[in-house]
Amino acid sequence: MAIETACDEAMRVLIAAPTRRDLDVTMQLLRKAGVESIPLEREPAAMLQQLRTEVGAVLLADASLDVRRMDALLAGLHGQPAWSDVPVVMLTRDRERSPSAARMVAALTNLTLLDLPVSTASMVSAVLAALRARRRQYDIRDQLVAQREAEQALREADRRKDEFIATLAHELRNPLAPIRTGLQALARLPASEQAQAVRVRQMMERQLRLLVKLIDDLLDVSRISAGKLRLERERVDMRGVIKAALESSGPVLDAGSHELHVDLPGSPVWVLGDPTRLSQIVGNLLTNAAKYTAAGGSIRVVLGAEGSDAVVRVVDNGVGIPPEMLERVFDLFSQVDNTLDRAQGGVGIGLSLVRQLVGLHGGSVVAESPGLGKGSTFTVRIPTIGSDPAKSSSTLAPSAAAAGMRRLRVLVVDDNADAADTLVMLLGASGHEMRTAYNGVAALRMAHEFRPDVVLCDIGLPRVDGYTVAARLRSDPQFASTMLISVSGWGTDEVQRRARDAGFDFHLVKPVDLDSVNRILERL
Repeated sequence: MAIETACDEAMRVLIAAPTRRDLDVTMQLLRKAGVESIPLEREPAAMLQQLRTEVGAVLLADASLDVRRMDALLAGLHGQPAWSDVPVVMLTRDRERSPSAARMVAALTNLTLLDLPVSTASMVSAVLAALRARRRQYDIRDQLVAQREAEQALREADRRKDEFIATLAHELRNPLAPIRTGLQALARLPASEQAQAVRVRQMMERQLRLLVKLIDDLLDVSRISAGKLRLERERVDMRGVIKAALESSGPVLDAGSHELHVDLPGSPVWVLGDPTRLSQIVGNLLTNAAKYTAAGGSIRVVLGAEGSDAVVRVVDNGVGIPPEMLERVFDLFSQVDNTLDRAQGGVGIGLSLVRQLVGLHGGSVVAESPGLGKGSTFTVRIPTIGSDPAKSSSTLAPSAAAAGMRRLRVLVVDDNADAADTLVMLLGASGHEMRTAYNGVAALRMAHEFRPDVVLCDIGLPRVDGYTVAARLRSDPQFASTMLISVSGWGTDEVQRRARDAGFDFHLVKPVDLDSVNRILERL
């Protein structure tokens, strides 16, 4: 019966026989049994080198080794790794009187003694049993290697997690500090300093957008990892995607005074995808380029069609990427420069999100760089579709001027009084008639008194939550045409599903963007 091996050399038998004829006969018998064998080297140095390679077993006769060769054999067997105990099968004419047999018995723990004369079947069976035991040793070795690699991967993941938490705390403090300072400044500014107050508010809005984007990216990574992120696919002209990404990344690019070059084709490049997520892909690449390119550096965006793919390239002349990091830059929490004093380095989720979103669109993304200090190129490929059809009418149109809207009765429900009052103030400035309620019970009472066209209702309300408010309003025929908009700090698919089931028409994630509210109100 032959021994199944993944590598013949790892299971070959080393043979030491008294004569050349004995060696040839033994090798022939083992070959018939499907076992590969080779002679044990005669010179001690060569024998030691032979035993350092993978060996299945050793088969020898006690008369085949002199003291010098015996010393070399035992030295080689004792020098094995901790997991290795090479099986030895020894043929002896008198185990009680053989000095070689006695020495082997005293020195080895994996020894089989066969008394001569021995039948061919017995010898072959002993060798096959030794090889089966050796195969189990190789299995243990492989398990130890896998365990060691898993432990190393866990240690690396733990190290990257610690770096991420420290960097995340740093990144959150960055925008929070100027927001707090801005609030203090606004409190101290005299009414006559209106222009300076505007600049402070603009600064605070920029910092708030950074915070919201950071949190949105973290939530997106979580949704993708859980398989809960859904794409709203439609026909999209990638030229519009690039323009939207440039607009969203404008503040970051402007802050670094980067020289921006945009190369768009004259004709549409159509893909089937989620326009918001596609813009997020390009926007993250632009933000990454801006972070790692010095002030005044060059960033170039190129769109084209190559074969059956829409190809977007974002090229910069920034810090570049070392060769060993070209693939790892897409790993979650991975950074080329992860020192905490490089605040613009981010938390290491943007490129990971790019790769995952591109993958959801059936595309690919690769990073290229000649090396550190020589810039980098990120290339995204998304499968194209046919030429220009009529654009989907389901896409929500951009917000019109507030002055052009119908005047609506709007009820805002939120237990956070600051959030509720601020939203009431902003929507009221657009001419809508506003009311406020700070809990679910008050919301239901106010709804019956006010008869609103629209209710913006927080989910996490005390006493009666937002789901219950919506369900009770929907059960009343007089609110059948009332638009219900849920508002929550949670944007998971489960929350949105529960909101729909309760009767909400739309779901918005805090902090609520006024333009998003206006786009919904324009539908009435």
